[in-house]
Amino acid sequence: MITCEQHMFGPLLCKTKLNNEDINKVKKLCSKKNKDARDSLAGIIDNEYIIDEKKYAQILSPYFQPFKTAFDSWYNTNLSKLQCNSAWVNYMKSGESNPPHVHTNCQLSTVLYLQIPSGLKKENKKYKGRSAGPGSVVFTYGDSRDYTVDEKSFLPVKGDFFVFPYNLKHYVSPFKSKGERISVSANFKIL
Repeated sequence: MITCEQHMFGPLLCKTKLNNEDINKVKKLCSKKNKDARDSLAGIIDNEYIIDEKKYAQILSPYFQPFKTAFDSWYNTNLSKLQCNSAWVNYMKSGESNPPHVHTNCQLSTVLYLQIPSGLKKENKKYKGRSAGPGSVVFTYGDSRDYTVDEKSFLPVKGDFFVFPYNLKHYVSPFKSKGERISVSANFKIL
């Protein structure tokens, strides 16, 4: 029998899911009365607000365990301690988007989805086109070439939590559905 080894390479992108209890804890940190965060963000979003990064990191702590295991295996190095240095909530509505961007002043970034408009799943199914559908988050890496995977897209659901290198380019496609698509992003330094 002839065998073949597969070798994955490129950046590590991990996805897990928060339970409802922890989602509710995060929601309590989020408010449109918090300090406006738009002056330091890439989003074409009217409502983006800073949240308490220490409290947020404390809630997320157990969800980083599987990531740390994957990180140790992927990069053959030990990821011991992380420090959250910024966190914010995005209240995205119809017509808004987040253009392709990377994060700065950190080594890892995260995004957590707290709420997805009920009509977004239907809108996404009706979408005809080759790109990611409405409201999707898209991660891109490298140049587009034959026989390579240079893009991963996800239509998020409530509780989805992604961890990725700060310089992994990503964006969010606009949508038309009514309601808010609420996500929380944060940046972490490796200590």
